Amino acid sequence: MQDQTASMRGHRAVSTLLFVMLWAVLIITLLVSAGVGQLPIPPSEVLGSLFSKVGLDWFADPTTPMADETLWAIRFPRVAMAALVGAGLAVSGLLMQAVFGNPLAEPGVIGISSGAALGAGISIVFGFTAFGSWSTAVFAFLAGLAATFLVYSMSRSEGKTEVVTLVLTGIAVNAVAGAGIALLTFLGDTQSREEIVFWQLGSLSGSRWDQVSVVAPVIFAGIVVALLIAHKLDLLALGERNARHLGVNVEMLRVGVIVLVALLVGVSVAFAGVISFVGLVVPHLMRMILGPAHRPLVWASMLGGAILMTLADLAARTVVPMADLPIGMLTGLVGGPFFFWLLRTTRKRSGGWG
Repeated sequence: MQDQTASMRGHRAVSTLLFVMLWAVLIITLLVSAGVGQLPIPPSEVLGSLFSKVGLDWFADPTTPMADETLWAIRFPRVAMAALVGAGLAVSGLLMQAVFGNPLAEPGVIGISSGAALGAGISIVFGFTAFGSWSTAVFAFLAGLAATFLVYSMSRSEGKTEVVTLVLTGIAVNAVAGAGIALLTFLGDTQSREEIVFWQLGSLSGSRWDQVSVVAPVIFAGIVVALLIAHKLDLLALGERNARHLGVNVEMLRVGVIVLVALLVGVSVAFAGVISFVGLVVPHLMRMILGPAHRPLVWASMLGGAILMTLADLAARTVVPMADLPIGMLTGLVGGPFFFWLLRTTRKRSGGWG
């Protein structure tokens, strides 16, 4: 009994330390990312610009009006978008892993990203401007939702969702969407091809406050819902039959999670393009550290995803001078080998969940 109590205290101490570190790293990363660029701005001046908006002069204001304008017009919205998209993708990955009971599950399994890419490609190639400058984002979001509901409807049998059928249907939809993107790339002119390719690789360049104002409420609402259903996900981890005996409507929970993931990923992909591995690696790593309880995992995945995306965006802007690299390419280059390492470590430790 004493050993069990000591173990619980040790786990609680590890969790507390992890969250303190995640919050500290996120704040530092956001400040550094906002200050780094062609016009370097010290962290103290970044903080000064932030606090000056609420009438506080605790830190030094930017030395030039250009620095303050650069922060609010370019850096802050881009940094905010990176953190929001990273948090949304990581929490989406956690939810997918929970409902599928598999650490390899990620949002791309149900066709959201590929569907969104196809929608964006259609808008780019055929020049649809019904929504003005938002047309590509709107088409991407709607196509991502349509792909998700198509996969879901085709995987239902006798009022139930068959997980294996859903995954296989998602693979088929991904293949069809990939073929559609290839056809659009062939049909489009040089400029359209470049836009499609760059959009598929992901980018946060050109992020604006009006875009952040659309993404933020969806991401925040999605995370709140994820926290509210965390207990049901814990019960689902015991097995579908046990979860049903404990009062969980498994089918309704699975449908709700799929819709929630579609919204989180759809709005993220609509404004940032296709970004891989964030929803796969971050939840997996946090589960290895924290264990199976989903409420702390939602918080940890949110923070970890925000940190990873902010760092990736910082690298995209600074690795090659005077260039803005595709952020999805960087997350893939880092996430692929890292995920192989996670798989190897997990297999050595337990052969299953972390």
